[in-house]
Amino acid sequence: MTVAGIPILTLITFLPAAGATLIILFINKEATEAIKWAALGVSVATFLLSLILPFTFDASNPSLQWVEKAVWIERFGMSYFMGVDGISILLVLLTTFITVLCILASWTDIKTRVKAYMALFLYTETASLGVFMAQDFFLFYIFWEAVLIPMVFIIGVWGGARRLYSAIKFFLFTFIGSLFMLLGILALYFYHGRLTGVYTFDSTILLQNPLAPALQFWIFIAFFLGFAVKVPMFPLHTWLPDAHTDAPTAGSIVLAAVLLKLGTYGFVRFSLPLLPNATREFAPLMIGISIFAILYGAYLTLAQKDIKKLIAYSSVSHMGFVMLGIFALNTEGLKGGLLQMINHGISTGALFLLVGMIYERAHSRAIGDYTGLFKKLPVYGTFFIIIILSSMGFPATNGFIGELFVLLGAFKAHTVYAVLAASGVLLGAVCLLWMFQRVFLGDFVYQGKGALKDLSAREVITAVSFVVFVFWIGLFPGRFLKFMDASVNNLVSQVETNYKKALALEGTNKVASLGGRSAAERTDK
Repeated sequence: MTVAGIPILTLITFLPAAGATLIILFINKEATEAIKWAALGVSVATFLLSLILPFTFDASNPSLQWVEKAVWIERFGMSYFMGVDGISILLVLLTTFITVLCILASWTDIKTRVKAYMALFLYTETASLGVFMAQDFFLFYIFWEAVLIPMVFIIGVWGGARRLYSAIKFFLFTFIGSLFMLLGILALYFYHGRLTGVYTFDSTILLQNPLAPALQFWIFIAFFLGFAVKVPMFPLHTWLPDAHTDAPTAGSIVLAAVLLKLGTYGFVRFSLPLLPNATREFAPLMIGISIFAILYGAYLTLAQKDIKKLIAYSSVSHMGFVMLGIFALNTEGLKGGLLQMINHGISTGALFLLVGMIYERAHSRAIGDYTGLFKKLPVYGTFFIIIILSSMGFPATNGFIGELFVLLGAFKAHTVYAVLAASGVLLGAVCLLWMFQRVFLGDFVYQGKGALKDLSAREVITAVSFVVFVFWIGLFPGRFLKFMDASVNNLVSQVETNYKKALALEGTNKVASLGGRSAAERTDK
């Protein structure tokens, strides 16, 4: 489906890259203000264009909408296949929204090579949108890898003191994981081709033929190594604190808000429906790792002296909640996991924004370098406590409803899962409140290098944009849940159906195999 004959998904996806290539790269590199305004204009135009999706979305239809499909490389079964459903629509909107705020957050933070920086951010947006929209596995992989390149340069060129180390570590972890994912995709491709004679990367066609459970096991591991690195799941998470700490402020925002969601989205979009038997087999392990990540990430925040690294470890904890919801394998858990993807993007993205604001003034992120900031920066402090409450899952904020659905799903799967996850919520809340108490309350003490001043109009606009969604989702969650209801219900049904088909296929193969041996035995006799 197109909107009035216009390929809307293609326009949304490639508008940022087109703007970077055709506008920004032709502006004189010395005209930094013009470059910033051009980047902001392109990102705002992309966001406004993406708003067509929620206004024309049929919430009762679980299938892909706005589908665009054309033969790409016919010989190898590759197609240009784009589509969006209730699972991906909010992630598309989150990406276009966050990119606008990242451009605003970089306005005074980035002072060198502004042209390259802004262009790379827009390329990152295009690649991320492509991941959420691509329904052809080869096209999906192209976009997946394309995300990596600009982010490596954003961290490695504009990052902190250890930026090269962090950029290379980020590259190696994600690239190696992606290679295993590619092996899994190729296994699907050749299995389907030999089974049906049709070699294709079309995910919707691959879904129609169940895989043998034994093959699902190995493909699940291959997908796990690709998706889990991006989440990141323990023990593949070690690149994240370094990347967050050394990335520029906007780099940390887009990393937390968008790029981590690529991994969780991959599990929901492909692992669950394509590999239902392996998913069920691995679910207890995945839940165990997720709960450990919730507790481990929250515990490690207690030892952090750098505010940015503290938020990075709390991010590991929050992404554990997303994975717990997904692998609870029920409707409540999946809805909670999908909503928490959005909530984490808003809350953690806003925390990195606020830390970047104080770092731009004080040139320090050490907790011990300032105390009692509320007295000096009341507006800044007010935004900080709102976002902390959101990250904690305080009632009436966005985090509450997402965590509630995840806990309901976990409780439905097993009571112990919910109890352990709830203890992680409490520990995470203690860590964040303790950090706020040390930095913002008490007598004012400041050991930074720059002058402290409260937020500018631009910074207030950026922070308010996050806060609006904190309360909008928190007070009116039904408006957001309705987008995913039909698609999630269909996904749960699809997983169950494909699980039974694969078991039936395995049983048929066993019967055929036994029958063959029996016939041979009778012939011999």
